[in-house]
Amino acid sequence: MRKLFKNLGVLQIFLSMLSVIAIMLASSYFVYQNSISGIFEKVSENNALAAKSLVQSFDNNFRTINNIIHSIHGLPPYDDLGTADEGRLDMSKVYTMVDNLSTLVSTAEFIEEVVVSYPGANLAITSKGTSSFTFFFDEQYKHEMYNASYWRTFAATKHAFKVFPEADFSVLTTAGQKPRHKKFLVAVGGNKVQMSSKNVMMLIDVDVFMQHANRKTMIPGASLIVLDQDRNTILSTDKELDLVNVLSDVYFNADREASITRENYEYNFYQSEYNGFIYIDKVPYEFKNLNTVARANLLIMGSAIASAVLLSVFLSVYLNRPVKSILKLLGGGNSKGNDFRKIYSGIVKLKTENEDFRDQAAHDETDLRRGAFLQWLDESVQSEERQWRMQRSYPEFFREKHFAMALIEFGAKEQDSRLALPAAELENAIRQGLRRENVEAQVFHTGSSQFVAVIGLKHPGERAGMIKGIEAYLERSERETWEGFALRCCVSKPYPSELENGPRAYRDMMGGRRSRSIIDADRVTDAAKIQYARTIHFPIESMEKLSNLLASGKAEESVRAIRDMMEENRQRGVSHHQFVHIAKTILYSMLRHAGDSSDAERLYDLERRVCERIESAMEYGEIERTLIEAAQVLAGLGGKEKLSKLNPAFIAQYVELHYMENMYLDHIAEVTGTTPKYFSSYFKKTFGVNYVEYLNKIRLSHAKEMLRDRSLSIAEIAEKTGYLNASTFTTTFRKYVGVSPSEYRKQYES
Repeated sequence: MRKLFKNLGVLQIFLSMLSVIAIMLASSYFVYQNSISGIFEKVSENNALAAKSLVQSFDNNFRTINNIIHSIHGLPPYDDLGTADEGRLDMSKVYTMVDNLSTLVSTAEFIEEVVVSYPGANLAITSKGTSSFTFFFDEQYKHEMYNASYWRTFAATKHAFKVFPEADFSVLTTAGQKPRHKKFLVAVGGNKVQMSSKNVMMLIDVDVFMQHANRKTMIPGASLIVLDQDRNTILSTDKELDLVNVLSDVYFNADREASITRENYEYNFYQSEYNGFIYIDKVPYEFKNLNTVARANLLIMGSAIASAVLLSVFLSVYLNRPVKSILKLLGGGNSKGNDFRKIYSGIVKLKTENEDFRDQAAHDETDLRRGAFLQWLDESVQSEERQWRMQRSYPEFFREKHFAMALIEFGAKEQDSRLALPAAELENAIRQGLRRENVEAQVFHTGSSQFVAVIGLKHPGERAGMIKGIEAYLERSERETWEGFALRCCVSKPYPSELENGPRAYRDMMGGRRSRSIIDADRVTDAAKIQYARTIHFPIESMEKLSNLLASGKAEESVRAIRDMMEENRQRGVSHHQFVHIAKTILYSMLRHAGDSSDAERLYDLERRVCERIESAMEYGEIERTLIEAAQVLAGLGGKEKLSKLNPAFIAQYVELHYMENMYLDHIAEVTGTTPKYFSSYFKKTFGVNYVEYLNKIRLSHAKEMLRDRSLSIAEIAEKTGYLNASTFTTTFRKYVGVSPSEYRKQYES
């Protein structure tokens, strides 16, 4: 035993239990010290609160009684019930009074009846009808003292509002039946200062009156006594109470409260501010037989403490064995020291390792799912591992008999916007968002800002509802979650849930994305409704003109030319991938004569950035803005460049500015300071066409624009574009365009 208690683990367990015993001892002693007296104090406090609440309730009831009496005095007729002639009763007045009394009495459930009489009349008007005053108090509500004669005599005297003490009345409800006994308080309205000659009396049911005040909240054994303003007892739950000696020692404080102790009782006095009534709460001073209870408590406490100490000794030895076993499992061995601290350290370490392992497992599982999905889409990879993964992932990919794929793309509304969340969290966010719209999907990140959702369909007819759900999700996400991004989606056709249909659905979906119309403003593109357009607008002369405008530094005209070409293709409804091809071709045309060797690195970076933005753009406007920004940069290079005369940019700029003049080969060679033969060879090598052909294309591109103006004749256009006569102009126009100028004008107008 001595060896055991030298063991730190056993000692820790024993001391822990001993501390629990000490706490139990202290709490038990505290309860012992405060249980009986403390409970009594709390009960007394609660009783005081209940008494105040009861007093307030009584005050409210008496206020209600007084208000009803005043209301009755305010009811017509004020003086008598007689008619204007012969002094007979006006029964219409009587019945009106009965109705009004019935309404007033119904507002207070403790009012048994209200009696209204007039001086000199033997008529009692109640809420239930009329009766003889004598019959009402001598037969219907009978009391030996408070009979009809008593009430006539009292009514004839001048008096204030008075409540008579509770009394036992014999109540006769129906003739021939046995009377029943009930206790009533009788409240009589004052007549010193009154609004009418009515005598108003009110019978108050004592039992209902007490229930309405909720006397049950008071401490058992407590009594309640109610005195009127003249200190006459009107209501008491203690019939044997003698208040003569008690009242003589009462002095109220500023709050109209007082308290005195007599023998085994405490008397709490409360005086009403409303009518001066005094309420006495008689409470037992203390509980009896406290000493017997105290001795029993001490005996119980002593026995419990002795048993707890012995039990602690045995439990300390017994619990030390599993503690050592746990410590060995955690790698502690038989080392000495604080066993519980070592166990805690081992548990913390295990928890950290488990969390790391769980996070890594979740990450690996996500990567495996994404890898299996990408392998599923890649038809070029055929291996046993791929087949095994596909078979394993089949239940996850296909949860219904049919499926469709949806490509969801995030397009930044601003150039610097980036998706801040990791791909796995974005996948989960998209999955949860679609689920809110009743679209169950498996979502996979396929690269950049693209996510593919595999959506199960019970039958192909559900596809229309699925598309509406995706539209609702995209609209809500742009508004609430991804404010800086434009979300677009392309949905494939429905396919049976078979592994070989995965690549087909993917090709269908990506083909729909590439071939969607550039003017399609819908967030969701249906691959099944794609109409393939092949009417692209790609004028070579406009490209040449744009290149020359940029070389001349004319930014505004370059922007206008780009917008014209873009708008023409937009109106034709070309597909997205065609529009991207047109935009990149325009870019390369603009870069052809841009800058010199010193700008090569800058131009390469511009080309790379513009191509990336064009390829990732999802809308027509974004592509157009990208080209315009590039044109403005290139125009700045062309406008600031100090050109030598034998320079492609200078030559293109000079031809663009002087095409309407006599631009013979000899003339341009002289301008560039070379011989005609050398210039012709240089031009052919640099521009890819001979000089005369290039000059004609520039002139004819301007001529086409002039032909749109009906006010200019063919001869005037020939002169303005540098041709000697209309015949030469017509021949050249037909050679390069294929039709005469007049026919071209007619085609444009039609």
